[in-house]
Amino acid sequence: MFNVRRQLLLTAMCMAAGMGVSAPASAQEFPNKTLTIVVPFSAGGGVDTIARLLAEKLRASLKQNVIIDNKAGGSGMIGAMAVVKAAPDGYTLLLGSAGETAINAFVYKNKMQYSPSKDLTPITLVTRIPNVLVVSPAFPAKNIEELVAYAKKNPGKVAYSTSGVGNPQHLNGELLEELAGIHMVHIPYKGAAGQLIDVVSGNVDMTFVSYTAAKGFIKDGKVKAIAVTSAKRTSFAPDIAAIAEYKPLANYQLDNWFGLFAPAGTPEDVLQKLNAAVTQAIKDPDLSKKLQDQGGEPAPMSTQQFRDFIKTESVQFQRIVDTAKITAE
Repeated sequence: MFNVRRQLLLTAMCMAAGMGVSAPASAQEFPNKTLTIVVPFSAGGGVDTIARLLAEKLRASLKQNVIIDNKAGGSGMIGAMAVVKAAPDGYTLLLGSAGETAINAFVYKNKMQYSPSKDLTPITLVTRIPNVLVVSPAFPAKNIEELVAYAKKNPGKVAYSTSGVGNPQHLNGELLEELAGIHMVHIPYKGAAGQLIDVVSGNVDMTFVSYTAAKGFIKDGKVKAIAVTSAKRTSFAPDIAAIAEYKPLANYQLDNWFGLFAPAGTPEDVLQKLNAAVTQAIKDPDLSKKLQDQGGEPAPMSTQQFRDFIKTESVQFQRIVDTAKITAE
């Protein structure tokens, strides 16, 4: 009887093979073909640069080609949606920012076509990108304490620019208003160039922007660097104080960040192999230095740590959005 059953099983397996039935993705050798990292923003920007630096290292460690596919638009949601719809096999990944993976669900409640927590699977955090608060040379404050004092004496008269509504820069401003008890005017721009140029000219008092975008202006004395938005000073600009160093704002921390995601349903062993490869790449001194040159702090995590991190960040993002009644619809 055992031999009969064994023969029937072997016959069924042969029939399945003959019909072209393949083993699950997780049981196959991974990776065995080209991987694609979708960047939900235009080529040449900060996210794109980080993706290409990461891809270069992954090509060597995974021994497969890794290409970048820029799908810009919709505040990052077009690119994210492309990954949500992709096969959950580990070959199509998203280098996502805080916006399309943890903030937009609260800002675009009726326009969001996917659920980041249900439709995307976190692989690892790649880098944290704190913003830097810079002011016009003519602005009468040289540190965060003086800025807060001036804003309290001039409610509604201090204006700050950002690159859009509901992004981490905007949330930086709202969090500062909330914790400092001040009222400022938010002026959203379309990109970092405009928001910085108007601070240089004095048309706007200050802005929250990436250090990479601002460092040339800071070096040339065209803007004054007041503070960074991370919990402590950064490794790439240690001379710039953190907002949290001012004791009344000790709880201030809000960074942008970029992490790698896969479609929901991607096999766990594939996720772990990707996590190991990315972690190894980020810890490489060469890539680590290049990420710091982009104004970021390398921050690899396990898949579970990254899931927990996103949950914690989302709670803060939602509270700020709801408190400030931010909407982009």
